[in-house]
Amino acid sequence: MNRKLIIVEGPPCSGKSTTSRFIAEELGMRFVDEGTGDHPADYEFHAFLSREDMTNFTYAEQQQILSACTEKSDGFIVHLGEFSGELFEKLLQRKVYDFLPWETERPVMLDKWHEFVQSIHDSKYVFNCVLLQNPMCETMMRFGFDEAASETYIRELCDIIKPLSPFVVYLKNSDIYNSVKKASVERGDDWLNAVIDYHCNGAFGKSCGLSGFDGYISALEERQRRELDILSRLDIDNAVIDDPQKDLTSAYSEIISKINEVK
Repeated sequence: MNRKLIIVEGPPCSGKSTTSRFIAEELGMRFVDEGTGDHPADYEFHAFLSREDMTNFTYAEQQQILSACTEKSDGFIVHLGEFSGELFEKLLQRKVYDFLPWETERPVMLDKWHEFVQSIHDSKYVFNCVLLQNPMCETMMRFGFDEAASETYIRELCDIIKPLSPFVVYLKNSDIYNSVKKASVERGDDWLNAVIDYHCNGAFGKSCGLSGFDGYISALEERQRRELDILSRLDIDNAVIDDPQKDLTSAYSEIISKINEVK
């Protein structure tokens, strides 16, 4: 199989991680989950500092940063997990996700994807999300951009990964409410409160007056609608799997069959 990248997308609690792991094991590919901390195509817990930003740190802080960063032509990528205390708090304000302005975040992320494609060589990967979910969380949820703006950015990512013959598996969920309700029992109140806060208090949530659990679900339902619309217009091989949790065996068989249909 010539595919070097398969990405599993869908709303939270749709089974993306389990499905991604299954595909990787079935096809002999490398599984990369979200939140690994060292993702080959994503900055999950990193800060970006421009060269001008560095002047806001003391000489001693700059030396600590330089000893644990990756230097770029336009600045420095800093893994936040290497720091603690006051310096960590200062660096957190330049976190790639959640804090950077879009005009700074976009080129940083595009550069990361370019690096991934150039470094992949003979490896083959299965990613849990990152092509749709992460861009939509930023462009839609945090910044409140419309669907067209989100699609423009996602198309840029698709153009970058085109040499890898990518395939997207989308796990469509017709009952997001109950899926999240069930998962929240296992994941706990801290997780639920955090995701409600993120989705309801970002630009999109505020523009729609969203609040509480119902507001969170409304945001997810609209995100899924937009993602499926965008995916239908992208020039990328994909399969939309309806409610895979109802019959995992059948769903997994369908997924592998779809992936192998087009080499």
